[in-house]
Amino acid sequence: MAIQRLGIIMHGVTGRMGMNQHLIRSIVAIRNQGGVTLANGDKVMPDPILIGRNAEKIEALARSQKIERWGTDLDKALANKDDTVFFDAGTTQMRPTLLAKALRAGKHVYCEKPIATTLAEAMQIAETAQKSGLKHGAVQDKLFLPGLRKLDMLRRSGFFGRMLSLRLEFGYWVFEGDLQPIQRPSWNYRAEEGGGMILDMMCHWRYVLDNLFGQVKSISCLGATHIPQRWDENGKPYAATADDAAYAIAELVGHNGEPVVAQLNMSWATRVRRDDLVTFHVDGTHGSAVAGLQECRAQSRVTTPRPVWNPDVKQSMNFFDQWQEVPDTEFYDNGFKIQWEHFIRHVVEDAPYKWTLPEGAKGVQLVEAALQSWKERRFVDVPALQF
Repeated sequence: MAIQRLGIIMHGVTGRMGMNQHLIRSIVAIRNQGGVTLANGDKVMPDPILIGRNAEKIEALARSQKIERWGTDLDKALANKDDTVFFDAGTTQMRPTLLAKALRAGKHVYCEKPIATTLAEAMQIAETAQKSGLKHGAVQDKLFLPGLRKLDMLRRSGFFGRMLSLRLEFGYWVFEGDLQPIQRPSWNYRAEEGGGMILDMMCHWRYVLDNLFGQVKSISCLGATHIPQRWDENGKPYAATADDAAYAIAELVGHNGEPVVAQLNMSWATRVRRDDLVTFHVDGTHGSAVAGLQECRAQSRVTTPRPVWNPDVKQSMNFFDQWQEVPDTEFYDNGFKIQWEHFIRHVVEDAPYKWTLPEGAKGVQLVEAALQSWKERRFVDVPALQF
């Protein structure tokens, strides 16, 4: 068994997602397990260099994770021929420029979503990556969640029969910052800094819808800024200029060609009374299922109860107890780590990989369609992108 080194330039990993999910729970975890196993039994060991603007912060992070290499000079890092992969989890506004620079330097690129703030930029960087001949990918972590993998297993088994509808509920209360400390960065609520529920989450819902339920055909969306004033990390008040909630209906073309209706509710101004912070409720002719991040519960056609509507009598049924849990039949690793392992195999041994930058561009397309729908108060078609 041989061990191959893979040099990875990691940019923007001092932020919450970059540090926790990509560095600590993915790359560091892969290093601790002895690398990524290839088809021939060889191992690939990631050798990251952490790049950021704040030298003190980036050095402290590197030392805490026992990573020897770090720096503040991105151009110097890109010039190093021994590092062949560039990863970005920095600001969305800078992402297309950074990805293009890395591609010009001959690096394979992998990045957080969204891959750009506009569809034009997303298309341009996706086309540049396609023409470069280099490997490229965008994070689509929700596909690897245990709950959604169980839901997909039900779909592939034919459990739902003809799929009819999906109801997605996402969100929780994000503290304003005056009474209790904020738990999300303040830039999330400034449109001028790339914040907003629609930009942040529609990219996720696009790949989830396309892969698990059906291709998005059209969307109607209403955005809202429910909390107009918030307080930042320093306790200073500021005007929230970005949407903190969105309510959408999407028309899908299901995998069997039949129509599927998706309702998408997402809010950072809601208090949770459901199974998880996000739930996917799927109804079909032969069965229904509700999935969260980790768990999935199902109810088949033959076990569906017969509730009776009587507003004058207290409901005797406990509807939550009428569902059967889909068991854990395998080990479910961290979703970000799983996709990193797929991308590393794609780079090193050309293993199949479908979560590319053009797929990331589809997410930005749905963002723009949702924003256009909100502005024009109508359904907006979502045509297939041509690359």
